[in-house]
Amino acid sequence: MCRRKKITLLILAVLLLAFTAPAMANSYSNAVYNFKKSPAVRPFFQNAYGYAIFPLVGKGGFIVGAAFGKGLVYEHGRVTGNTTLFKASVGFQVGGQAFSEVIFFQDKRAYDEFTSGNFQFDASASAVVVTAALQAKAGTDGTSAGASIEPSSSKQLDTRYQRGMATFIQVKGGFMYEASVGGQYFTFESKY
Repeated sequence: MCRRKKITLLILAVLLLAFTAPAMANSYSNAVYNFKKSPAVRPFFQNAYGYAIFPLVGKGGFIVGAAFGKGLVYEHGRVTGNTTLFKASVGFQVGGQAFSEVIFFQDKRAYDEFTSGNFQFDASASAVVVTAALQAKAGTDGTSAGASIEPSSSKQLDTRYQRGMATFIQVKGGFMYEASVGGQYFTFESKY
């Protein structure tokens, strides 16, 4: 099988995973639990006004790329609505990846901005990648935060809100050359 067909199959598999896996009932609590294992992320759960959690986002691309995931939005610890993440991109990219994502809202203004119906990270937005053994900052400046070197480590990078939001990603599998969250587009549907 040629390399291009293998990459296409990998991209399709990741996107299929993104459409089917969020249906698991405990996927949200598992994602929160896994993020809370990082000492750098844990304080955000304790102090944030709210957050959006995406247990599984599938991303794939070969020149043209796409990402998709479904999530829940919380305000003061209670679910207030559903959110969907979309991203389409064109440019140098190859591969497929599955990851969890959490976006923390520092205050009501940031929460209201995200839940206004349609929200988009600008091109400079970035996230902190939190994995089992190593974390690294992905992207450029903008919406970002820091993470520890290891989930059990007390060493930390700079962790702070940018523009009232902090974003963390936990890679579940795959490989993709292109790691920004800039250009992610979100919809919100209130439960009330």
